[in-house]
Amino acid sequence: MTAVIEARNLSRWYGNVLGISDLNLEINQGITALLGPNGAGKSTFMKIITGQLKTNIGEARIFGEKVWNNRHIFRRLGFCPEDDAFYEELSGFEFLAGLLSLYGFSSAEGEQRARQALELVELTDVADRKVRSYSRGMRQRIKIAQAIAHDPEVLILDEPLNGLDPLSKRRIIKLIKEFKNSGKTIVVSSHILPEVEALTSEIILIHQGKIIARGDIYFIRDLIDTHPHMIRVKSPQFRQLAQTLAAEDYVLKMAFEPLEQAVVFETHDRDRFFNRLNEMVLTLPVIIDEITSPDDNLQAVFDYLVGK
Repeated sequence: MTAVIEARNLSRWYGNVLGISDLNLEINQGITALLGPNGAGKSTFMKIITGQLKTNIGEARIFGEKVWNNRHIFRRLGFCPEDDAFYEELSGFEFLAGLLSLYGFSSAEGEQRARQALELVELTDVADRKVRSYSRGMRQRIKIAQAIAHDPEVLILDEPLNGLDPLSKRRIIKLIKEFKNSGKTIVVSSHILPEVEALTSEIILIHQGKIIARGDIYFIRDLIDTHPHMIRVKSPQFRQLAQTLAAEDYVLKMAFEPLEQAVVFETHDRDRFFNRLNEMVLTLPVIIDEITSPDDNLQAVFDYLVGK
């Protein structure tokens, strides 16, 4: 069966800067996540498959049709860009209705679809406010609304959860999963692993314009678990914590941050580290103000994969 999205030998550069290089992949129905740090080539790929950028080498196809300069394919696509691009003086409703008219919908149907899209992203109560007055989260949701209002078969969502509060993120994740269940093909980009994990297990890792891994997200989690973790503990008793934990064989390194009353531990066994830390909290007069993992993110995985 022909893949919904096909990329063959895609290369695109900007002067001396490489965007993507000899990229080949196929994407089928469902949710596929493009993961990579900023500048990895995710947005370049998305702009190519939505017909906004012409490749220097290779071609992209959707439903077997070439994308570049093929306006007939655009009605089947929905695109949420990473950057804002609004007519700021229009209301949210006017913005959506105007875009829908460009797809050839009548005034009545365009207005109906605009209202439906606003309801899906929970912006009905601010539909008549000017976009320039929207908060960052509202602006992000109206971008998603314009991507879905014409009911496309393929959704390309570039960092769609940026700027959303936790509740809005959960709602948008739920909405994207509903689109998947209705048979749509969705490509989502992100650099935050937990957000992607909530969406899909099918991932493509991109680094410096090349695909370096593809597969199940649990494979990526395993990669995280095979190299040392950085764990930052903030506590008034940070020196006592460091002194006690220094004796443990799974603690490889420590770095002090006296002004912050914190210590950063490097460990190859996160489970044993946290079990011991919990014991100390229960048995010693120790107060823990904050625990963070500075490297428990996609950048750390990429650093590990490329041998940094």
